[in-house]
Amino acid sequence: MEKVIYALWKAEGENRESFNARLLESLPEALKKTGATKVRINVRDATVDPAAPLIQQWQQPMQDAVVQLWLPSANAMFRGDTDAVVAAHCDRFAAWLVAESAIIPNTEHPPVKRGERTWGWSQASFISFRKDMRWEDCIRHWHSHHARVAIDTQSNFEYIQNLIVRPLTENAPTYGAFVEECFPLEAMTDTYVFFDAVGDEAKYQANLKAMMDSCGGFIDATQIDIVPTSQFDFAE
Repeated sequence: MEKVIYALWKAEGENRESFNARLLESLPEALKKTGATKVRINVRDATVDPAAPLIQQWQQPMQDAVVQLWLPSANAMFRGDTDAVVAAHCDRFAAWLVAESAIIPNTEHPPVKRGERTWGWSQASFISFRKDMRWEDCIRHWHSHHARVAIDTQSNFEYIQNLIVRPLTENAPTYGAFVEECFPLEAMTDTYVFFDAVGDEAKYQANLKAMMDSCGGFIDATQIDIVPTSQFDFAE
């Protein structure tokens, strides 16, 4: 099995609510018919609008949704039907093959029903690695140092690292990884909640510095897209 990440863009001028509704109502079943499993859809909706100050943007326009799924094979000759279904639900898309590492699985707030919105909100991050470092060194820092920092300094109850293996579409931006982290809703507007330091100024400053220093140790901040989203799981 192989995991594929799709970034989706709606048509210019299309209503965001109608775009999201189309994805959530018909895309999961359509993808299932192509052999896709463990479908997850992340959309930008009114619930996550308060997180707008946390957006970091490289792509113009920014991604409107993210679809994550697993296929028996992501090879082009076997992925055509899946790509066609995704294309029918958006104006354009880009896709990547990734290697998933579940650093913090969501065991605290799992959805009760298939297709139910996950509690809290999801920060979907498309990141690029520093160009002045070897790829191997970036991965070593990310896996051996930054993962621990992300666990220790934040209120995240889900943390999934997806290392990009290769792009699957010609137009795919040259990211190094896709990261998804879930937080309480309050973390959208309260940085003390985000950094798990409510009522503790010293802890907040220490956690903030540790995170910023670690991010600077491997991320190219000029080529990053951080998208606040609502997460919907359609796994059987």
